[in-house]
Amino acid sequence: MTAAATLTDSSGELEATFLPALGMVLSSLRHRGDELLSQRGGPEAYAERGSTFAVPLLHPWANRLAGWSYDLLGHDVVIDPAYAHRDAATGLPIHGVLAASPYWQVLDTRSDRISAELDFGAHPEYLDAFPFPHRVTYSADAETLKLTVKLRIIPSSDLSVPIAFGFHPYLTLPGSDRRDWMLRLPVAERAVLDDRYLPTGAGEPVAPGALDGPLGDRAFDDSFERLLDDRPAFSVADPRRRVEISFDCGYPVAQVFAPPGSDFICFEPMTAPVNALVSGRGLRLAQPGTEFTAAFAITVQAL
Repeated sequence: MTAAATLTDSSGELEATFLPALGMVLSSLRHRGDELLSQRGGPEAYAERGSTFAVPLLHPWANRLAGWSYDLLGHDVVIDPAYAHRDAATGLPIHGVLAASPYWQVLDTRSDRISAELDFGAHPEYLDAFPFPHRVTYSADAETLKLTVKLRIIPSSDLSVPIAFGFHPYLTLPGSDRRDWMLRLPVAERAVLDDRYLPTGAGEPVAPGALDGPLGDRAFDDSFERLLDDRPAFSVADPRRRVEISFDCGYPVAQVFAPPGSDFICFEPMTAPVNALVSGRGLRLAQPGTEFTAAFAITVQAL
């Protein structure tokens, strides 16, 4: 469908594949040949319907917005459903407008590194949904059993750029029963959600370690707006390996998603709370002449 770029770490045991012409999606992460990212509908469904898989970028907002219009920094915005994915459960716009975007330009690719850039402000359909011109740079580096993904937002006009993006890693552990997967969730507060899965502004404290342990029959579609540690590390493990996602910088919010019967669990790094473009809660700005950087890393450990 589209040209792929594969990175290999120094051990030769970890391989990461990106599809630059399909939204710079991290489409595969293999450890010793085993796929660690749920493929769901794969590239075809992502291209045709914006149905997410593997590790897509969610930009310029992650998760849901409260409606198809919003008022922000003096702009009255109406989102065209033709360019934004509709959440099947609520009918709300979800995960931004860059799903399967063909506009990424690869800047550099090596055996262990890739970097690419997208000029968001060059595309009117994107600006209609988010009228704040900027450039997005994406880089990924493969180290020993570790992949680090860094995103930079660079304003390209005299307007500040609201920061509300995130990523959606669909982690899976092949060959084991999800009920036996061991979780570590370094969270301190769960957001109270309304019937559309939007935060009400209230929170419920979570004791350290209270959500750790076997996944069992538990299901998650939860937002956590207070995390533990400066670089919180979420993990899922079975007897063969542990996969950890560390929020290295820029991600103060996490969404944990593991619907009933699924073959995956998602630890989603988010730069702002759900619905921040509408509510304004926790929303940061990249000022003209500056840039905003966020990074997360996926580390694999054989057990």
